[in-house]
Amino acid sequence: MTAKISLILVNLLFLSSCSLLGLGTKEIEIISKPVEIKIIQPILPRPIKLEDPRWYVVSEAVIANPCKKVDDVRPKQCSPEGRDNPDWPVGYTYLDRFIADMQKLNNGDIVFVAMTIGDYEMMASNTQELRRYIRELGEVIVYYRSVTIKEIEPTKTVD
Repeated sequence: MTAKISLILVNLLFLSSCSLLGLGTKEIEIISKPVEIKIIQPILPRPIKLEDPRWYVVSEAVIANPCKKVDDVRPKQCSPEGRDNPDWPVGYTYLDRFIADMQKLNNGDIVFVAMTIGDYEMMASNTQELRRYIRELGEVIVYYRSVTIKEIEPTKTVD
């Protein structure tokens, strides 16, 4: 029985900790302060460099082949040799000139890549949509860089 009482007293001592000694409890002080997190910034992508394609608009309209100027005046009628382009036959069209130019550029071969007006408008709309997306993506990147970097470097925006 004494063993039981000693066991109960030891348990009470452990459960009450040091409060029986009159030391009291210590208050825990909670301090909140911001911790600066170092975020690795991604390298900004290089600017887009687009090349301008050449577009040809060709019709079957006859090309005007005026007479050469004589004393700063063009005569209304002249021989074929007196014209600006004497090697052009009568009735020479833009299509004829385009085909001749393409044959010179492509070693005599003629190849056409064509699209309809509607497809061209769709391609132009897609290009504008791509430009808008890239511009907005650039703004998001600049925003996050300005939020996470203490010293903001001036950046170029994509037009």
